[in-house]
Amino acid sequence: MKKILIVTSMAFFAACNSSTDKAKVDSMSASTDSTATATTAMPAINSPYAIGYSSKFEIADPKYAETVLGLWKDWDNGNLMNSKDRFADSITLHFSNGAMIHASRDSALAMAQAERNKLASSVSTVDAVMSVKSTDKGENWALIWGKEVDTDKKGKVDSSELQETWRLNKDGKADLVYQFRATFAPPKKKK
Repeated sequence: MKKILIVTSMAFFAACNSSTDKAKVDSMSASTDSTATATTAMPAINSPYAIGYSSKFEIADPKYAETVLGLWKDWDNGNLMNSKDRFADSITLHFSNGAMIHASRDSALAMAQAERNKLASSVSTVDAVMSVKSTDKGENWALIWGKEVDTDKKGKVDSSELQETWRLNKDGKADLVYQFRATFAPPKKKK
């Protein structure tokens, strides 16, 4: 499932950014109303693989991406309780290390806050973020790519690249997360 979601999200991201049709680009940026939501349906994908979830996505309301950006900021700030209302009553989290949690919002937040409290600081940078909707499933997702630099209480710095896929329910609250992480090996010491 992780493989399908990441491949689908990357294909979608690439397809959204590879168009050279100036009219399409101009029509998407022509709206001056900041509350308007442009939906752009993807053309059908001719895949040699069976698609396990969906290959029918469109650009969705930016508020879903903004929700995830707020969650990332609260992680950096060290206070996840600020994001309590951004989570559904229960949530399933699939972490990059293979761990999975399905818990109530309060339990999941308490576990996440305990992990965050082990760090002296966490600083995120965002490379890309977008909101998409699976048109055949009727589900909203936010996709985010970025970097996280963590410093533990002893001063050890660790950085990694992140890609997270967040599903947001009909109320705009996160209820499912898939996280993928690439860590960096420290440079080899010269002999």
